[in-house]
This record gives sequence, C-alpha cells and structure tokens, in this order.
Amino acid sequence: MRSSIFAAAFSTVTAAATLDWMAAYEKANASLAKLSQNDKVNIVTGVGWNKGPCVGNTAAASSISYPQICLQDGPLGIRYGSSVNAFVPGIQAAATWDRALIRERGQFMGEESKGCGVHVLLGPVAGPLGKNPAGGRNWEGFGADPYLQGIAMAETIEGMQSAGVQASAKHYILNEQELNRETMSSNIDDRTIHELYLWPFADAVHANTASVMCSYNKINGTWACENPYVLDTLLKKELGFKGYIMTDWNAQHSTAPAATSGLDMTMPGSDFDGGSIYWGSKLTQAVSSGQVPQARLDDMVRRILAAWYLLGQDSSYPAINLKANVQGNHKTNVRATARDGIVLLKNEGNILPLKKPAKIGLVGSAAVVNPQGMNSCTDQGCNTGALGMGWGSGTASYPYFSAPADAIKTRAQADGSQISLSSSDSTSSVGSAVNGADVAIVFITSDSGEGYITVENHAGDRNNLDPWHNGNELVKAVAAANNNVIVVVHSVGPVILETILAQPNVKAIVWAGLPSQENGNALVDILYGDTSPSGKLPYTIAKSPNDYGTSVVRGNDDFKEGLYVDYRKFDRDGIEPRYEFGYGLSYTNFTYSGIFVDGRPTAGPATGEIIPGGRADLWETIITVTVTIKNTGAVKGAEVAQLYLGFPESAKTPPKQLRGFEKLTLEPGAEDIVAFELKRRDLSVWDTSKQEWVVPLGTFTFSVGASSRDIRQTGTLDAV
Repeated sequence: MRSSIFAAAFSTVTAAATLDWMAAYEKANASLAKLSQNDKVNIVTGVGWNKGPCVGNTAAASSISYPQICLQDGPLGIRYGSSVNAFVPGIQAAATWDRALIRERGQFMGEESKGCGVHVLLGPVAGPLGKNPAGGRNWEGFGADPYLQGIAMAETIEGMQSAGVQASAKHYILNEQELNRETMSSNIDDRTIHELYLWPFADAVHANTASVMCSYNKINGTWACENPYVLDTLLKKELGFKGYIMTDWNAQHSTAPAATSGLDMTMPGSDFDGGSIYWGSKLTQAVSSGQVPQARLDDMVRRILAAWYLLGQDSSYPAINLKANVQGNHKTNVRATARDGIVLLKNEGNILPLKKPAKIGLVGSAAVVNPQGMNSCTDQGCNTGALGMGWGSGTASYPYFSAPADAIKTRAQADGSQISLSSSDSTSSVGSAVNGADVAIVFITSDSGEGYITVENHAGDRNNLDPWHNGNELVKAVAAANNNVIVVVHSVGPVILETILAQPNVKAIVWAGLPSQENGNALVDILYGDTSPSGKLPYTIAKSPNDYGTSVVRGNDDFKEGLYVDYRKFDRDGIEPRYEFGYGLSYTNFTYSGIFVDGRPTAGPATGEIIPGGRADLWETIITVTVTIKNTGAVKGAEVAQLYLGFPESAKTPPKQLRGFEKLTLEPGAEDIVAFELKRRDLSVWDTSKQEWVVPLGTFTFSVGASSRDIRQTGTLDAV
C-alpha cells in the first residue's frame, strides 16, 4: 500500500480522498456479505428514543464486530457530556474568518467526541444559511453567505474527521426558520437552491463528510427526508456523496418512499413517545414484498459501513462514556475563537483599548453569570445572566463560565481600578454604578434557539431584532448618566442599533457575539488591547428590519427573494446598511496595494467526472489574485482581506459575491502578500437549461477590501 499512498500524495487531494472511500467500500462490501437481513435492517434503524446511551443509537452486528453506534449532538460540543468543553457556536467561529482556528475547533471537538466513544458528532451546520435574520438557529451555522459557510464547513469537517469521528452535515436543506418547521414547505427555484443553499453542502461533501442529516421541512411539497430530487439527484448523483443520509430526529414520514428516495438511516428510530416506527420490521416487510429493492437496503448498509471504515472506527475505538473527562487544554481554542470573533463596530476618539481607568461602572444582567447557575436551564433554554450560546439541541453544558464582570474585576484589581456594578437591567439602578466612573460598560443581549423551547415569548425564532430586557432603554439611561459609554452586545445575530447610536455618549460598540465559556476572558483580551480586535461581521446589521427583505413566515416559504439575501439584497437595491457584511474595526490600520489577477478562465460548462463535491474541474484553481497588505498603525493586528467577485452582466447575478478571504497578522510597519485562489466553481453560475455549472462569457471584476463595502483594490479579467 505504501507505494500507492506515496503516489497519491503527488496527485491531487481529491484523488487521495477517493482512494480512502474506495478502500472503505471494499471493506464494507466484504462485511455486507456476512450480514443477515436482520443485521442489515438494524444497522439502518435507530433503536428508538431514549433507548440507548446517546441521543441516537443503532444495534451492534456481532458477525462483523460492528458495535452499537453512538450519534450525539452537537455542532459546538458534546451535549450531555459531563466533562467536556462548550466550544463557541458556529457563528462566532465564522466571525473570526480564521481557517486555522475553525479547523482546530473541529479537531478538538472530534478529539473530545472520540474520547467519549461518540462515533458520529451531529454537526456542523450549513442549514439554516440565515436568510432570515430572526431565524432561531442561525447561530449554529457560519453566517449569511454560502462561500463563508462552505469554507467553514470544510475546515470543521476535516478537523473533526482527522480525529476519527464521523461528521454529519446538517440540516439538509432549506430549514430556514423554526416556526412550523415540521409542517411547512420551502418552495424554491433551481438556480437559487444551487447557488446559495446547496453550495456549502458541496463543500461538506468535498471534505468527505461521513454523513448528511436531512431536515424537517418539505421542499417543493415533498418532505426533505423522502425527496428523491434532494436526496438522490442533488446529493448522491450531482454532488457524488459517498456517505449516508440520516433523518433529523423524527423527520421520517414513510417506510418505502423514504427508502427508495435515498434515505439511509432513520433516527432515532421512533418518535419521542416511542411510536411512528417506519423502519425496523416494517422495512424488512417492505423489502420482502418488493416495495423496496434488496439492492437499496444493501446500498444503505454499504454507505453506513463505508463511513465507519473510512474513519478507522473498526480499530480500537473507545467505549461509549459521556462522563469521560476529555477537556484537555482545548479551552485555548474557545478563548481564541471567542476573542477573535469579537467585532469592534464603533470606537470614537479611540476610547478603546482601556488604559487603566480609575473607576469603571458595569451595568446589565448580562455582566454576571446566571445567578441560578451557569447550566441551570435545560439546553440553555433561558437568557438569564451572561450569554454564551443560543438554546436547543445544539448546545452543551459549560464546564466553567468566565463572566464579563468577573474577568474585568480581575484585570481592574491588577490595574488598581475601582469597579462598581449594577447587575440588573433596571434603569433606576444605573446611576449608582456609573456616576463618577471614567468609563461605563453596559451589557445587552439578544437570544434565540430551537423551537421546542420558548424563552420570554420567543418560540425559537426571534420576535424582533431589538435588544432583549429593555436594552435600548438601559443604554439610554447609562448614556444619560455617563459621558464615556461602551456598549457590549452578546447576540445570536443582527440587532437594530439605531436607538443606541443616537446617544452621543455612546463612544464604542463591541459586538461580542456568542463567546461560550470564555465570555469574560475573551472580552478583556479585546477591551484592554492585549489583542487587537480582528473579527468581521458574518452578516449585515441593518438600519431597519425591513431592509433585509426576508422574514419568518406563517405558511409555506416561497423564497421569492431568490439569490438576494443579506448583503446581496442591500447591494442590488442600493440600501445603506448600518454595518455591512465583513465589517470590523481594529486598533491599527491596514493599507492595500498592488492587486494582480492571474489566470486564463475559459467560458462554458464544467465537464469533469463526478467526485465528492461535484464535477472534478469545478474544484480546480483557475485564477490567483494577489494583494499587498501593510500594517500602517502602531500596534500588532490581524486583517481579514476579503475578495468579492462581480460577474459579467449576462450572468444576472448579485453585484458582488464573496469568493475569497485570508487572515494575516502583521507587526506595525510590516507588510505581506495575500493570495486568493479561485476555483472554477467560484466563477460559475448554475445554468438551469444545461443543468450544469457554467462560467459565463465576459468580464469579471475582482474587488479586494476590508469589508463588502470597503473595497480597496479592483482588477478585471475576461472569460473567453
């Protein structure tokens, strides 16, 4: 084997990855021949809700030494784990725009999962994409852009699976809101599903995700988990997916149609009351009666076994033990992603970083840990005290919680600063905390989560984009009593900040996102300038909720906005955002110069063979764009350079779309060259008549800058 592996290393990454699947399929086929029909059905059928050690379980098959398989939430760590880290949510990782940190986060989650004997960790999340800013679960994913989502999905999956744990890319597809998610239909056109919502799942498949989880909703009238177009045509045929498709929990609606449409595993095997069992003995009967071909059952099993072999889980895998202490030193990644995902929105008169102020006033319930206990709310289903993540199945318990007030107090003691605290959201108790303070820091939040929990009348999705707990009035009260106000926002997504910005004494806004267990420590790193802020917004913050053009709907969602979500809509309609997608300030300054666009793209359709992720030539680099970036300020800092692509007019695309980003750290006065490598898919649009990805004829514009609206360098190139 050594020679073929050595040769593969000199080939492409894709070829090497394909070899892995080939070897896994060989093993799977050999094992398949040894299985009884009963074993086969058991491998594809969950044992039922609450009937095993994990949230999802399948029975062992002794004839091939195949164990009881443990599937466990979730996308930020091990739900119900008792000695695990609670990693930052996907949205915070995305706000770092740091591939290495995102990959390390995935790797550490994978290591903890394997240490607990978890075979399949149920994440990462590319659905919802986040077309609705109030969508309840947007925070679990990586922001309102398919390219950013796709890169983060691939890095996370490769990190997780490098540790030997199976990833599950979810929720596939078009589950963009919590309201009526189990009854509604998402009705969409062919081009939009390809260019926006399917895009990051293609990255996940290209990264060799072991599994994909289909979602609760219908798509164009047919349930996602029994939709042959979505499961078989798009995922298995068009994207060349070699792993298996599992249901979201209790998202199955039939026996034979689900099987023949391409579903491979049912989870958890029943509904939450032990009923609605569609496979198991019913699948056995469906095969024996000819409703489901034997070859389809064999294909399900083959895919599940191949994923198990692909990750090497057949060799000395740890026993299932969710009580194992697997934290290691992984909190370093939580601290780094929490810190580097903080976005500095406003910094008037360079009030930040703090320079040993004599007195600091702290205001707001979100300054302190939940008085009832950091894990007192089931699945984090409350917004009491400091906010670290949203709520629902995609959560984990905190092993500890660094609250802002505690971390600031520790720093203040070292500096000799006096601290006064009002840990309430009452405007009447503000004065005592901030009178005579050199600086007043006020904490506000906005929370959301999964629809099975309602928090303060928000049934998953947010009811509005306002701060919770009277946050606007709290800031107004602080700004009326102090001249130097810093507002810290912990939020699942965009909040309308107009009332806050109208207060002249609000000098800074720190968008601290969802920092999980390192909330306070990460904030202190930024507030005091130990690290210069380098986060950038993974969505647009508008001046009005109406500017987004999308909202949670009561019936079916017809996706009438098409390609124009988030900044794509703002750009097309000439709407001025408050803070644009990709925006974020630093304590230093960066200049951009010397753009160079290199490549000879040819117009026309992709024609390569189908590999994991789609046609092979879509994944080939065809253009390289380079730019020189210099730190012209006085402190070390990191800049996220972003590349936006403008297509030829004939393509009828949004004015510009993210197609590259690179983060680089520079000392004062230092400069470096960043290179953006664009793949054929980055220059392609989905041609609905050809049913292929096509590079359009004409002139492409390459815009590189510090945000989607702060373009510093522009170049062009023609596809011929």
